[in-house]
Amino acid sequence: MESPALYRTIRHQIADKLRADVLSGHLPAGTQLREKALADRFSVSRGPIRDSLLQLTHEGLLVSKPNCGVMVGQTLCERIQPMVVQLRRQIEAHAVELLFQDKIDIVPALDEACDQLRIACEANDMSSVVQYDMAFHRCIVEGSGGEEMVAIWLPIVTRMMLHYTRHKELIESYGEHVAIVEAIRKGNKKQAKRALERNIQ
Repeated sequence: MESPALYRTIRHQIADKLRADVLSGHLPAGTQLREKALADRFSVSRGPIRDSLLQLTHEGLLVSKPNCGVMVGQTLCERIQPMVVQLRRQIEAHAVELLFQDKIDIVPALDEACDQLRIACEANDMSSVVQYDMAFHRCIVEGSGGEEMVAIWLPIVTRMMLHYTRHKELIESYGEHVAIVEAIRKGNKKQAKRALERNIQ
């Protein structure tokens, strides 16, 4: 599947793919990430790879240790997880508030992200499920608050890690996202916030 954000730079596209690989479990905690291997994988020089790894390290998804290089970080401990979930809910609820306040129409973009998420869920493609799940929520955050709000939201959502094990079937995640966009389409702010809270766990 192609990235839903083709306008983004090579560095951002690589970071998006690596982020999805980590959050989906394709790259488990402790996995070492080597610049040369990644440069070969993405057919680019080491420069964009180095920048992408630095970005994900700043997000807290990767860790850099002297003489060990860069590796995938550990998931949050259970004591911290509820706090991170609450922070993410607050950010996205505020984003929805701004969308309604400023009458910003992001429904077409959310529909497109939902379509891609459905395809990924039906294919049981976990890496793409994570990618399009995040694209959906990023659309809400970026659409209302721009890159400034994304900069606050992104480290939280990546450190939270996305939990799909609570679903018996991946398509259930798609249904949760449809509920969010339908509430926004109907102009029901309260319902949209409730649907967001059910989805963010």
